[in-house]
Amino acid sequence: MRGPSRHRGATLDDVARRAEVSAMTVSNALNHPDRLSDETLARVRSAIEDLDYRPNRSARTLRSQTSRLVGVRVERSRQDRAALLLDQFLHALAESASGLGYHLIVCHAAGDTAELAAYQELRQTTAVDAFVLTGAHRDDARMRWMREQGVTFACFGRSWDPDPESPGAFPWVDVDGAAGIRAAVEHLAGQGHSEIGLVGWPADSDLGRDRERGWREACADLGLPARVQAHVVDEFDAGRDAAHRLLDAPRGGPVPTALVCVSDTLALGVLRALSERGLRPGRDVAVTGFDNSPSAALTTPGLTSVDQPLADVAAALMRLIDAELSGVRPSATHALLPPRLVVRDSSLAR
Repeated sequence: MRGPSRHRGATLDDVARRAEVSAMTVSNALNHPDRLSDETLARVRSAIEDLDYRPNRSARTLRSQTSRLVGVRVERSRQDRAALLLDQFLHALAESASGLGYHLIVCHAAGDTAELAAYQELRQTTAVDAFVLTGAHRDDARMRWMREQGVTFACFGRSWDPDPESPGAFPWVDVDGAAGIRAAVEHLAGQGHSEIGLVGWPADSDLGRDRERGWREACADLGLPARVQAHVVDEFDAGRDAAHRLLDAPRGGPVPTALVCVSDTLALGVLRALSERGLRPGRDVAVTGFDNSPSAALTTPGLTSVDQPLADVAAALMRLIDAELSGVRPSATHALLPPRLVVRDSSLAR
């Protein structure tokens, strides 16, 4: 007897028969793949693909009282860097959500107040199960609202509260920015640099202070001074102007032979300043960035930059959300993931 046609609409039972497993095993493959062995999961997924099986979301919602929908806010950014990173993150998040049987709903909002209004509307109109937030900050009203409403959520960006169990804490996944900057400093020291400056963000940025900490700690561990620095907004022209100021040191003052930047936007501005001064990146003044944006690979010379593992971030966020919605207590409610340094010509002496 032939199996079901790809065109008539395969059922869950059809998949179970094709994979020679129970219907419950197919359900676990769709909703809780971590409960199955790799061999069984591969067999079920192969059957799903062969039969072009599409779960009936409406029926599943009625049975489980969940929608399998996850909301995420998108804010229009005037900074190309931020827009590109958000685009990469959303693609990774959609892929991770799909792998666990969820779908994303994207809403547009500018600022926390508008974001909360958008979330309330989503809750009322779509029965969204959970939210992924970005850009946590101190006294974040979004986190309070989520807790008060009993809404499942996780955030890309850590809680800056020193006590992870405090009332202000929340589930988060972040990239270890201090470790990324530390790797950049260690790389530059390995290239022979002993006066490594920092182009950072303003002092009111928790993220900026964390990355600056990586610079200070790395310099201290290597026995190098941490005395040449500038704090500017995250804009190309600000990075350019900061580089000119740091390189125009007062007579007898320290002049950096390398500049570590807390973003690629600032680093690209620094590269422009070097070009205007007739200096060669890498040979005369080494430069590193942070984000490994597409521009880092396309500029000449290529920009050494810290790469954030966005796919891993997205997967970890969705695991946190899936665990809570499934009633499973995760072993940890936060994760700090290691970045990697991508070395290009802007930091090489040759």
